[in-house]
Amino acid sequence: MGEFAYEKDADGIVTITMNMDGPVNAMNDAFWPLFADTMNKIEAEEGLTGVIWTSAKDTFFAGGDLNMLKGIQPDGAGALFESVEATKAVMRRQEKLPVPVVAAINGAALGGGFEICLACNYRIAAENPKTKIGLPEVTLGLLPGGGGVVRMTYLLGLEAAMPFLLEGRQVAPEKALKAGLIHEVVPADQLLARSKEWILSVQGDQAVITQPWDTKGYRFPGGPSNSPKNMTRIAGAAAMLYKKTKGLMPAPVRILDIMTETAGKVDFDTAQRYESRRFASLTPLATTKNMISTLFFGMNKVNGGASRPKDIPRSKVDRLGVLGAGMMGQGITYSAAMAGIPVVLKDMSMEAAERGKAYTAGLLEKRIKRGQMTPEKRDAVLALITPTDKSEDVKGCDLIIEAVFEQIDIKDKVLAEHEALLADGGFWGSNTSTLPITRLATGSAKPENFVGLHFFSPVDKMPLLEIIAGDQTSDETLARAFDFARQIKKTPIIVGDKTGFYTSRTIGTKIIEAVELVAEGHDPVRVDNLSRLIGMPTGMLSLLDEVQIKLVTDIYNTQVEMGLLDPAKEPNPGARAMLAEMISQHERHGRATGKGFYDYSTDGKTIWPGLAAWRKDGADIPDEDIKDRILFRAVLESLRCLEEGVLRTVNDGNVGSILGIGAPVHTGGYIQFVNTYGLDRFKARCEELAGKYGDRFAPPEILKTHVAEQKEFA
Repeated sequence: MGEFAYEKDADGIVTITMNMDGPVNAMNDAFWPLFADTMNKIEAEEGLTGVIWTSAKDTFFAGGDLNMLKGIQPDGAGALFESVEATKAVMRRQEKLPVPVVAAINGAALGGGFEICLACNYRIAAENPKTKIGLPEVTLGLLPGGGGVVRMTYLLGLEAAMPFLLEGRQVAPEKALKAGLIHEVVPADQLLARSKEWILSVQGDQAVITQPWDTKGYRFPGGPSNSPKNMTRIAGAAAMLYKKTKGLMPAPVRILDIMTETAGKVDFDTAQRYESRRFASLTPLATTKNMISTLFFGMNKVNGGASRPKDIPRSKVDRLGVLGAGMMGQGITYSAAMAGIPVVLKDMSMEAAERGKAYTAGLLEKRIKRGQMTPEKRDAVLALITPTDKSEDVKGCDLIIEAVFEQIDIKDKVLAEHEALLADGGFWGSNTSTLPITRLATGSAKPENFVGLHFFSPVDKMPLLEIIAGDQTSDETLARAFDFARQIKKTPIIVGDKTGFYTSRTIGTKIIEAVELVAEGHDPVRVDNLSRLIGMPTGMLSLLDEVQIKLVTDIYNTQVEMGLLDPAKEPNPGARAMLAEMISQHERHGRATGKGFYDYSTDGKTIWPGLAAWRKDGADIPDEDIKDRILFRAVLESLRCLEEGVLRTVNDGNVGSILGIGAPVHTGGYIQFVNTYGLDRFKARCEELAGKYGDRFAPPEILKTHVAEQKEFA
């Protein structure tokens, strides 16, 4: 059978071992005929007692062909529907075979791979904590179109299926067993033997070899969608989805729609057809293409090293020194220890260093309570961390990361005291969000071995690491920093050393634009809410309170003092003046002090009444202008970063904006947003905003060039 090895044993059991061209098995153009031809051969067998599906790859099956799906245009939705229906028809033939069918899951079974498993009578997974099982399509703007929504809902019931369908939850085999997704977990070397044993044990047992949804009188788990308790659950789920997506991401809404409209209301085959229609109409949408482009293809290119200097051997950090056991230092320590790297965590006092190690201990205890870690593993991770107040203890580390206060004089002092302790050939990383790396490296004996490492808070949760190349940072150091990021499971982008780098510079523009709107006299609650309706994770004024008004203002003043910024060219003078007054006259420093744009208490937050002083009669502009001013500022700044070489690739900009600074996920990142908005349309809107609100919205040259050439950003 070519890429599907077909073998029938003496007991009449057929084993199909999928081994398609390429690194994984996938639902691509080659899959459909292989699947159908295999089913034809199975149905023609005489003396057949059972069927086993397994894989020759490390993974069982990787899912749909995203390249193909990304290329679907609106006029291709009909053909996609027919193709999906044809595949489902073969799956239904498999479900109705008069013999038991087993999925022998030897590795990851995600998306279309798990849909194949769901069409089997019995699912056995090999023991492998790295294996993931589930339907993650929603995380890429898609929905499981190969029967996954319907079968999962029929299998588990509405409530239990929701996390797997609406959130795309993926679980290891043991958790999949507990959740009811599979039936057994066995050692890998027993997988096929156990599959055959089960098949022989259920011969002639019609109840076992009939899918639950094909059983006469089948009762839907938890009741149908129109039962009173499920109607309440559906209403709650719909409200939560809107709160999370603001109506900007159609995939989870359509999944809930399929679940609601088919669960116990129609027969199984009608439900399948309804799912196919919703899948075919979702796939060509811009949101879907954006998410596939960035969160799959772009992410793979970034993590694969598209920006990493070429022809430099891969490296690993064998011993890490972290200077500063505060919020950032303790998070870096946790991430490194979890990756198996010995860490020396140094602070001014032993008490502070021990407290930094205790942060990791606390996180590990939470993992134990959630069943994600054993006490033995916890102890092994903690044993990797050596807290100290002695500088000499970091001697011999091949990487030292300085994570002290964001002040140049303090960072200079720490560098002078510790750089000589690096191992031969070691390199130095400064954790900073804004301070120029070239300036920080002036005190280094080997500036070519000095690099910026901008971690995001909280480090244990935030997946991005922004690597900043100073003027003298060598390619070898950049490559080693990139490799370290991957070693601790961070997604690295490499950026140039200009004021604010990429992430701080870009996030600052949308925040300051929101403040400018308030300074102009607009309702602050309206501004905050509209920024959330763009798809930002939180309102811009709320975000500024979180990062601290005083901190942002201090950073700005420092950059002015250093000559990095010219206040005479400040694009948002009204906002800067407002923030300065809030600090100097009203002591509104941010959430940490309980006073920012909002007043904070144990009861929650309320807008600060003093903002009424900035309100102006007649200050009224369309909602779309407010939303576009906030979003377009960040998009335009991303384009300028690309134009100036701060960003090395479009993918770095898109991935970095989503993982690090809260770009709306449905846009696919700030630069991808321009592609699907339309180059000509985006340029025209920028010119309109510039005419009404200032030159900061004027289209940069890189945009004009792409418009003239009608070339998308890629």
